[in-house]
Amino acid sequence: MAGLAVKIDYVAALRESRKSPFPDPVAAAVIAELAGADAIIVHLRKDRRDIRDRDVRILRQTIQSKLILEMASTTEMVGMALDIKPDHVTLVPEKREEFSAEGGLDLVVHKDEIMETVDTLQNSGIPVSILIDPEPEQLKQAHRTNAGIVEIHTGAFCEAKTAQKRHQVFLKIVDAVKLAHKLNLSVKAGRSLCYTSIKAFSGLNEIDEFSIGHSIVSRAVLMGMEKAVKEMIELIRAL
Repeated sequence: MAGLAVKIDYVAALRESRKSPFPDPVAAAVIAELAGADAIIVHLRKDRRDIRDRDVRILRQTIQSKLILEMASTTEMVGMALDIKPDHVTLVPEKREEFSAEGGLDLVVHKDEIMETVDTLQNSGIPVSILIDPEPEQLKQAHRTNAGIVEIHTGAFCEAKTAQKRHQVFLKIVDAVKLAHKLNLSVKAGRSLCYTSIKAFSGLNEIDEFSIGHSIVSRAVLMGMEKAVKEMIELIRAL
């Protein structure tokens, strides 16, 4: 059965909207973990708009499952990862104006830079995943970087406006997941997944973990983090 990694950046975003001490993303992470989450994800951005350095350091000392650090491939962030020692790093593109990664890393363009970052982190004992679009060439380039894990960007599927477009994108995701499995890459999937769209992944057993944040935090606002996480876990178990 695939695992669930809960991204808590949106809890921090709510906190930062009022520059308040609460809600505390660390507390949210602990509740998510106690509810059964297999991992906690935080994106430490260059501008620190949501998650702060202090959050990550406290989480590193608190999380009992797995701490995944999303980050851009920059000298500063590599230094932070080497210092904090998360259980896992996911390399993502980062634009100041976006709320979340709108697409995967372009490994055709940035292959050499990403390969250097992957080698640096993995030589220090930190496994690395790369967020990529469901394109065969991106998967092949990811394999060449020696990263053992890829995260397939599912945003285009979840946000498609028509059933035809949704179907077309989903077929690309299926092909990407199958190809990644053939390349002996561990496969994650994430971006914009929710309590409805997750059901489409039934039978796609090559996916090892789903990365989900906004929909879980949104539901948690209304019914609590524990219940929101448990409901998502039940949906994943039914796939």
